[in-house]
Amino acid sequence: MREIIQSRLWIGNAADVRDARRLNDFGVEAVVDLAYEEPLAQLTRGMLYCRFPILDGEGNRTSLLSMAVETTAAFIRHRTATLVGCGAGMSRSPAVAAVALAVVRRVSPEACLLELTAAHPHDISPQLWNDLRKVYNQVVGDRPAEHPWESRS
Repeated sequence: MREIIQSRLWIGNAADVRDARRLNDFGVEAVVDLAYEEPLAQLTRGMLYCRFPILDGEGNRTSLLSMAVETTAAFIRHRTATLVGCGAGMSRSPAVAAVALAVVRRVSPEACLLELTAAHPHDISPQLWNDLRKVYNQVVGDRPAEHPWESRS
């Protein structure tokens, strides 16, 4: 589990998503589970759990990608301590987290992806990234500019 925004946003893998004790220790309030191939996590009652079964590559519905990005962005905006996780934590979770951060900050998804993956192992699927870029363009095209205090964490 790798911290992206101090005490507010983490990227992780399938094991992190299912480790309720560790999530509680870190103060995680919400989990965005992106792993298509993994079973549902069994978490504590008070924890928010959003599952968007995304494929690591092509074949994802735009609406599913959009819901994953917009939900993650909403958790970031509302300062909800959130873990975004997928199978290995190296493709779907950093990609969706980067696009969600870009939506909130109103910066390019590439800038956020570089920030999230710098000096960390990653293996972003080119097709998934392409699809998420389209989602970013749809989402930010429909929204007014963010408030200045929401631009950085």
